[in-house]
Amino acid sequence: MHIDIAGLTPEHIVFESSPLAELGLALHALSEPGHHPGLHGWATATASALEPDLADRLHEAEFLWRNTFSDVFLPFAGVRGGNGRTGADLTEDLDILDRLDDERFVSAALEFTCSRLYGMGAPSPLRNATMRARALDLAATRGPQQVEFTKQLLADPASVRRWIRRLFEDCEQAFFADTWRRVQVQLIADARHKTDLLRRKGLGEAIQAVSTALSLDEAATRISVDKLIEGRTSAADPASGPGLTLVPSAFGWPHLSVLHAPGWRPVIHYPVHHPELPSPASVELLQLRMEALAHPMRMRLCRHLARSAYTTGELADSHSVTAPEVSRHLAVLKKAGLVTTRRRGRYVLHQLDLTVVARLGSDFLEGILR
Repeated sequence: MHIDIAGLTPEHIVFESSPLAELGLALHALSEPGHHPGLHGWATATASALEPDLADRLHEAEFLWRNTFSDVFLPFAGVRGGNGRTGADLTEDLDILDRLDDERFVSAALEFTCSRLYGMGAPSPLRNATMRARALDLAATRGPQQVEFTKQLLADPASVRRWIRRLFEDCEQAFFADTWRRVQVQLIADARHKTDLLRRKGLGEAIQAVSTALSLDEAATRISVDKLIEGRTSAADPASGPGLTLVPSAFGWPHLSVLHAPGWRPVIHYPVHHPELPSPASVELLQLRMEALAHPMRMRLCRHLARSAYTTGELADSHSVTAPEVSRHLAVLKKAGLVTTRRRGRYVLHQLDLTVVARLGSDFLEGILR
């Protein structure tokens, strides 16, 4: 993945914390604790303390953060005519979210149905009948709650926006206010430190301090991001206004997220620390599993399966291969004990076993979840 920064002046590269972005990753950690080995205690304690009504509402909307980290958590990058700055607190971030127009809000909320088209500037399902049908069809593979949410979002975006804001405000009251008070000092300090590096030693030093997955070319015109996904965006696009924002996260590891939607300012959302992981499995089992992962297509499949359960058909569509080919690769991964399956109605869903993957070591886990 590449971010073009040719012509971008240093003052348009900023490091800022965002309460809403951190809430998104905190919710992700609650719904997918296997992605975050160092947060099991926090996730267990927080989930057990939730009121039943709030827990149900979080479950209803979890596709905004469980499988794909929705851009609704980074609205400052998508407000037309905005300044690209984050809010000082969650209320200010939610006010910025309210300024996001309906087309961008709906497209961001439905990323889970069109992630393959994310970087291509696909038309809004509010205006395009084909995208509307696609959104409803793919929501059906996720489950009845997703279908109802999608129908309501397409029919009446304003009501869903109010519902989402109230949900996030209730999260703040229930647990996030205390969580944010605990982590914001670290995030603000990290942003200041990276800003100081940028000013004193230049962009190359600053982004290397962010992550070894980031690199700057010799001409200082392009940032490359080592992720198992292809994409390209520009931080100097006049349509969105020049700027690149880097947002630190205490809940993010091992995810390094890049917002690269057309018309939005690019954002790099990066973790500020990572926990210790369990030791690897036995040599014999490790060899079996590494052989299963030697094929590049199986690595690509693992990236999808690490985030959520998918059907064979969904995987085939996402990777532009046939369903039988996907089935053959899945069989190899299952034989190695890396993939589990379960049935939901008429759909058979496959998912990576992150507990097993964690035993392969942090490099592989971080690579597929990045």
